[in-house]
Amino acid sequence: MTYSIRHAIHPSDSKSYDTAKLREAYLIEDLFQKDSITNVYTLYDRLIVGGAHPVEQPLKLETFPTLRSENYLDRRELGIINVGPNSKVTVDGEEIALANKEALYVGMGTKEVIFHPAASGEALFYFNSAPAHRSNPTKKVSLNEAETVELGSLESSNHRIIRKLLVNSVVETCQLQMGLTELQKGSVWNTMPAHTHDRRMEAYFYFNLPEDQAVCHFMGEPQETRHLFVKNRQAIISPPWSIHSGAGTYNYSFIWGMAGENLNYDDMDKVQPTELK
Repeated sequence: MTYSIRHAIHPSDSKSYDTAKLREAYLIEDLFQKDSITNVYTLYDRLIVGGAHPVEQPLKLETFPTLRSENYLDRRELGIINVGPNSKVTVDGEEIALANKEALYVGMGTKEVIFHPAASGEALFYFNSAPAHRSNPTKKVSLNEAETVELGSLESSNHRIIRKLLVNSVVETCQLQMGLTELQKGSVWNTMPAHTHDRRMEAYFYFNLPEDQAVCHFMGEPQETRHLFVKNRQAIISPPWSIHSGAGTYNYSFIWGMAGENLNYDDMDKVQPTELK
């Protein structure tokens, strides 16, 4: 079990950063370590971005000093999405099977979460955790149960399928929202037109990208944009004041996770491509 802390950054500071400083502040490069759970505790709405990679043994989600709690979920909720082969998670003694891209919501007050190795291949669980104010039931969400939207077109290079997995129209949460966007063949742009949302922050986890390809992630204020090149299975922390969009050298998938003031998915301030600088 490892953890690190990422501090919140003012936009006027961020726009002076060079590439190395931007990557240090916003890019998470090594989420999956063999037989370990990685936690990145951000001071943006105190969202945790994490990865569990059980290979030889099950891994228990343990608390760490920053949480100041006996158990990890004493004051938190948790969203898990399986980004590896079919695997299992045990929640307070109940064993739950998760197929690739299926999600699991775990409510505040849960005492024990255990990630299990896969029967075939290496298990990979991506997760987000946010502070919670009440306990909601644990619930598994399959792709068929997700709220699914098809957007964009091949002509605009952004034909994509959005699967809203852990949103309030599918499962009751306190503030956490998570979903999956899959770029279709021939399309590379995600979240275009770009937008910001001061009411909540967001984290992006890019995956299903060939190892020799990359995604150029665009961030920053709409009039002061920056970019970071991101590899497969890496994540970006996106502040509320920042756009979050990307274009890949190959089609890919990404998981978005949000925490903040409200649960209205459409609460965003759109920025047209011609307005970006």
